[in-house]
Amino acid sequence: MGTHSSDIDLTGRRALVTGAASGIGAAIAIRLAELGARVVVSDIDHEGAEAVAAKVDGEAWTVDLSDTAGLADLSLEVDVLVNNAGIQHVAPVEEFPPDKFALILRLMLEAPFLLARATLPHMYENGWGRLIHISSAHGLRASPYKSAYVSAKHGLEGLSKVLALESAQHGVTSNCVNPGYVRTPLVERQITDQARVHQLSEDEVLAQIILRNSAIKRLIEPGEVAGAVAYLCAEEAAFMTGSNLVLDGGWSAR
Repeated sequence: MGTHSSDIDLTGRRALVTGAASGIGAAIAIRLAELGARVVVSDIDHEGAEAVAAKVDGEAWTVDLSDTAGLADLSLEVDVLVNNAGIQHVAPVEEFPPDKFALILRLMLEAPFLLARATLPHMYENGWGRLIHISSAHGLRASPYKSAYVSAKHGLEGLSKVLALESAQHGVTSNCVNPGYVRTPLVERQITDQARVHQLSEDEVLAQIILRNSAIKRLIEPGEVAGAVAYLCAEEAAFMTGSNLVLDGGWSAR
């Protein structure tokens, strides 16, 4: 018998999900709210965050997480932290704008560190907490032209492990979820663009280009990623820390 979502009770817990106005983050916010959590929906997109917060009866926090100076003195009373916010930039290293590289590292590595730092005192005090980092297949593998994204995700993997070791005696776990390509507006636009450029059908672009390394030739749905996050919040997952839930369709099995 596995964990049914009905077995996971987050009533009385407060969860913070970053990048939660759309895509994976929104799906996670909705799932955690269904499990009883009071969800703080964080995003740079004010209207999107407000809309999701209204849907889950939670609260919106409009914030630019790349402005790391503003996060240094933060104190957050949060029981579940989901570091999900991220952006992508694709270019060869010699053409990669240094300011864009720095921005991606601030948003996707420094901000998760600062948010963990802001939430840990509350988690330690209560003897319970879940630090969940939405990494990527690119936290385990590399692709050309994604130097900043791959560097940030690899750094996030290391950060998660250190957090796991430090927090274990306090009833807190830290883990990464590693999805392959997820069906989000961002990825769907890429498919449409590539189909036009390569003069292929969208299905051919998916199988031959986007999912070339995936054994399962489809995109993963945001709800599947949310399911992995829900599992990590379960009491059954209390012994899993410093580890990975890999949802990459077999990509890293190669």
